[in-house]
Formats: sequence, C-alpha cells, structure tokens
Amino acid sequence: MSKTSTDLTRHALNGPTMGTRWSAIFFADAGFDLDSLRDALQSAVDEVDGLMSTWKPDSALMRFNAAPENIWLPLPDRLLEVLDYGLEVGRQSGGAFDIGLGDAVSAWGFCAADADAGQIRAALRAVRQPAHSVLEIDRAKGLARKSGPLQIDLSGIAKGYGVDRLTQVAQQAGLNHGLFAIDGELVALGCRPDGRDWAVAIEKPDYGIRSPHSMLELQNTAVATSGDYRHWVDVHGTRLSHTIDPRRGAPLLQSPASVTVLAPNCMAADAWATAFMVLGEERSEPLAKTLGFEVLFLERDASKAA
Repeated sequence: MSKTSTDLTRHALNGPTMGTRWSAIFFADAGFDLDSLRDALQSAVDEVDGLMSTWKPDSALMRFNAAPENIWLPLPDRLLEVLDYGLEVGRQSGGAFDIGLGDAVSAWGFCAADADAGQIRAALRAVRQPAHSVLEIDRAKGLARKSGPLQIDLSGIAKGYGVDRLTQVAQQAGLNHGLFAIDGELVALGCRPDGRDWAVAIEKPDYGIRSPHSMLELQNTAVATSGDYRHWVDVHGTRLSHTIDPRRGAPLLQSPASVTVLAPNCMAADAWATAFMVLGEERSEPLAKTLGFEVLFLERDASKAA
C-alpha cells in the first residue's frame, strides 16, 4: 500500500559548498536515515568542488589549468563530463558560453584573488580562441588535451552540476520527490506528497534586497537563474556584472537583469542561463525554442537603476 501524505514528515538538510550552501527539502517516513543521506549529499558536492573549484589550487581543474599544452592528461570522469558539456554549449551558443575565460574571471576579481589592473589590461588585449576550439576531450579514454593557451573556469556550470549530483544521490537513497538547490540553481524532483507541484520563487533582480518577482510551479524540472544583481565589481561608481563577455574578456556592459532557464537537468539550465545573459533576449529566444527550453528574461528600468 502506498503511503499517504500524512504518513510522511518534511525534512530539510543543508551544508556548505562552493562558497555558499546546498539544500535539500523532501518528505520521508519516520524511519528514514537522515544522517546517512546528509553525509552522502555533502560528499557529493564536496567531490564536485574538489574537482572543479578555481578557489582551490589543488583541485583537478586547477592542476589541469597549470599543465603543459599538447599533452593528453587523465582527468576524472565527472570533470570530463562537465567539460564536455561546457564545450557543447559553447559551440551551440556561438561562443556566448565559454569555459575558457579563467584569465578574465580572475583578473576582474571574481575568483580567489582581488581584481588586478595589470591582469585586466592583459585580459582585454588577449586574442583568445574559444575553449571548444582549443580543448579536446576523449571520454572513452578519460583524457583531455589543450592545444593552445587555456585557463578554464566552470563557475557558470559547476553549481548546476552539483545540484544534479544532489538529486542523483537522493534518488539512490530511494527518494523520488524533493527540492535540491545550490544558490539560484535548483531541481524540483517529482511532486509534493499531496500531488501538488513544488512552488519555486523567481527573485526580483534588486541589489541588496531579496524578494520574489513571481512563482513557478514545477515537477521534474531544473531551473537556474543568472543575473547582474548578486555578484559584481564597482568601477568608478558603475556596477559591472560577474558575467564575462567572451568577445571582450570583460564584464558585460549591457545584459538582461536576469535570465531564468527551465531545462531537463540543472547543468544545462545553469550553462544556458549564462549563455542567454550574453546573447540577450532577442538572439536567445529562437535558440531557446530550438533547444526546447523555457526562458524568462527580466529587464531593468534604466531610470530606476541603483
């Protein structure tokens, strides 16, 4: 006999990861092993962070960034999976999403170090090839090779992948309904015990104030939001978004206030939210339709900008 909603108890778990926190909200019966699940969820995001962090000099990604060019090197399969998908999004978006912007991300202070004027000038002058033309992946052999200068940054995709890993671990533990999130990246798995969709808020793109703009009702859907209102640098009184324009090696000068993407998995939603920030609404809409994604663009009224 299946359990009714009254047989289940709501649980909320969370922990640190990637400079923020992960969370899991789900319903389970009284005998469910919460401690084992919490440990497994934390281990999953710790693995992602340990592989893909640019804040940890000994991460697998940073070791690959420091490695010589034109040499095939073994990499963990989870890292190769994210690199491979990042390259695919780069090709499909015409370079609007580029995992090879690590030098610019670091120069502008969006990484472990503060902004550096000399590095910014170098990033602006750099003539870089898109990562999908420089990085080769051999998933079957577990290898990757750089054919030219490349500093990879996965901040536009790793959190989404981390949410997918939280969801996978929960499913392995027998859970098929829940909300799993890291920052603005989230997966709504199944539905609530009473059959209702999960309610997920979309934030207003306001600086320093957190309030809902609208609500989504979701089942078995991933959602990610990229915006200009949480992470930025101030240059002579002007806020510059943390989203880097691949063409300039600098923060976007014009972009939507936020882009929210609904997709089958959170890695895709995360990466495409960044790509659509770069492309803007007009160029993004036909591409989103082709990909089968639902997208919400929020624009800021320039006359009311802070």
